Amino acid sequence: MIFQKRVAGLTEPALNRFIASTRRALALHGTVNVLVTSSREMRLLNRQFRRKDTATDVLSFPAAPGPEDRCIGEIAICADIAADNAKALGHPIAAEIKILALHGLLHLKGYDHETDDGRMAQREARLRHQFRLPLGLIERTNGAGSRRRRRA
Repeated sequence: MIFQKRVAGLTEPALNRFIASTRRALALHGTVNVLVTSSREMRLLNRQFRRKDTATDVLSFPAAPGPEDRCIGEIAICADIAADNAKALGHPIAAEIKILALHGLLHLKGYDHETDDGRMAQREARLRHQFRLPLGLIERTNGAGSRRRRRA
């Protein structure tokens, strides 16, 4: 867990507990590296890995196949976009960071909302409800919420 950018109301141990609970719920075995960073850093990562010259809210990087006790991947979360979204949607930034982490973990599990006919959206909604989190990313993007998420 690397907090390059601190998040009000969220500690490293609290995010670690959330990641561990979500990994258990998804039956993801292995460790996950999480980076919470700035818009500037996310823009660089997005440009390097996706060839998109803009900041984004969350990126997932699955690890190469290996032994069971390996790292299963990495997630980068933009604290700046999370703060903007949380403010616009009226919930704490800590909840927004968890929503982004959940979304990233689903991608590490192999879900892809662009191609899976709604399976990722259903799983995200169930887990969001289980963890008592506000409206999820896919629901916002698909217009289920009253406001759409903002990208910097």
